[in-house]
Amino acid sequence: MEMEKELIYLYCVADKAPDLKKVREWFEKPKVIRHEGLYAVVGRVPRGDFDEENLKKNLGDMDWVKERVISHEQVLEAAMADSCVVPFKFATLFNSEGNLKRMLARNAPLLKEALRKLEGHEEWGVKIYCGLDALRATLAQDKEILDKEKEIGSSSPGKAFILRKKQEERLNQMLNAKINECGHASFDRLRELCAGARINRLLPEEVTEKKEEMILNAAFLISRNAVQAFMEAVDALKARHGDNGLSFDCTGPWPPYNFCDFAGRMEIRSAGTCGTSDTAGAERTADHGRA
Repeated sequence: MEMEKELIYLYCVADKAPDLKKVREWFEKPKVIRHEGLYAVVGRVPRGDFDEENLKKNLGDMDWVKERVISHEQVLEAAMADSCVVPFKFATLFNSEGNLKRMLARNAPLLKEALRKLEGHEEWGVKIYCGLDALRATLAQDKEILDKEKEIGSSSPGKAFILRKKQEERLNQMLNAKINECGHASFDRLRELCAGARINRLLPEEVTEKKEEMILNAAFLISRNAVQAFMEAVDALKARHGDNGLSFDCTGPWPPYNFCDFAGRMEIRSAGTCGTSDTAGAERTADHGRA
């Protein structure tokens, strides 16, 4: 049997058929496949671009990746506008609609459980950045530090050198303690307002494109009714910690990748899939490196 020239590309599974009229064409308009009471939002993509061998090669082309990640994100945003969705990773692929339907049937209980948990909720991301020089300057006004500076100034060169080294160690300890205190206190405060919360890995400057160091990268699952209170809490934290050289970046709503934690329990490969790319969450970093 001749192999199909196209693959089925899965964007997300929804609790009802979303309105996709406003989604711009990629290769073709996404469509909805209903099966087992679930609504899979899919598209068709050229096998020559997305089969295992060519996909690995194309993932090295950042222009190719960026264009398709943006399209992936646009489809998810359109689906989220009027339905609850379980998002799938960039380049989750199936050889046929039959294989996709078998995956949906095998995993229907898990997917429906996730949709029930996500219903009425949104994922928001909060990143905290620290201007280390500004925070260090603030801490340098501590009375103990100022007293030590006076002692250093009145000491002999040899003793002053030793005291200066100890002063730097003390400042570094205070700096780390303050960063940990602010990060943990902010996360704990915001977590109180949420149905779920997760701390993700910190992103380097090459990704964030910020001079300030990232000290917290967190995701929160928030009831839509609580979003306003969450924003007010973020604003209060900004006001409280602004003098410490901290800045807050709050963004959303995003597809709830961080709260679809059932992936390890799903049967996908045995359902005839071509697999998924290793760019898990790539669609989340295309424009801002969100968590």
